[in-house]
Amino acid sequence: GVAAACAIAGIIVGIVALTGIGLRLADALLTISGGIDILALILTMIACIILGMGVPTTANYVIMSTITAPIILQLIPGTPVLAAHMFVFYFGIVADITPPVALAAYAGAAISGGNPLRTGVIATRLAIAAFIIPYMFVLNPSMLLINTTVAELVQIVITSMLGMFAISSGLGGFMHKVMPWWQRVLAVAAGIALIDPGIVTDIIGLIVIGFICVIQYIIKDDKSTPVLER
Repeated sequence: GVAAACAIAGIIVGIVALTGIGLRLADALLTISGGIDILALILTMIACIILGMGVPTTANYVIMSTITAPIILQLIPGTPVLAAHMFVFYFGIVADITPPVALAAYAGAAISGGNPLRTGVIATRLAIAAFIIPYMFVLNPSMLLINTTVAELVQIVITSMLGMFAISSGLGGFMHKVMPWWQRVLAVAAGIALIDPGIVTDIIGLIVIGFICVIQYIIKDDKSTPVLER
C-alpha cells in the first residue's frame, strides 16, 4: 500500500517538475496575497488541504514538500525550511477531517451511523486548534527548537497550549459549564492573544482567560451545573 502510494506520488512530482505548475502556483498565490504574509499562509493552507484530500500520509508529505513547501519559502523569505515543511504537511493531514472529502470523518460516521458530511463539519469545529498550530510553526519557529532557549520554549509551549484551550472552549461553547456568547468571544480573543508571540499579548490573554476561568469554575449560579450532570 505504501509503495503504491509513493509510486503514484512520484508520478505527481514528475508532472509538477515537467510542467512547472509549482512555480505557476507560487506566482499566482504571490499575486493574490499581495505580499501579505498571513494571507499567503491562508492561501497555501487551502492549497494543502485540497491537494491532501484522500492521500495517504507518506504520499501526502511527498506531494506537499514538492509543491507547496517551496511556495512558502518563496512567498515568505527567511522562513526556516523545517517550519515550512511542518506547515504544509500538517495541513495535508488535516485534510482527512476537512469536508467535503474527510476520509477520517467517513470512517467515524460508518462506526457511529451518523451523517458523514455533518461528522466532518463537527470534527473540523472540534479540531480547530489543529488549524492554528501550523501558523505557530511559521510565525514563531521557536516551537520547533529553532534559535531558542529552554526558558523561551517553555513559555511558548505553555502560552500556546492555553491559547488553543481558550479557542477550543470559545468555539465549542463550553468550559466547566455552558459559556454565554460574550464569554465565547472573549475566550477566542484571549486564545489568539496567547498564541501571538509577544510578552504583552501573552499577559493580556492570561488576564482575560483567567477572568473567564474564575467565572466558570469559582462563581456559582443557578446554571452552574455542568451539562453532563444535568
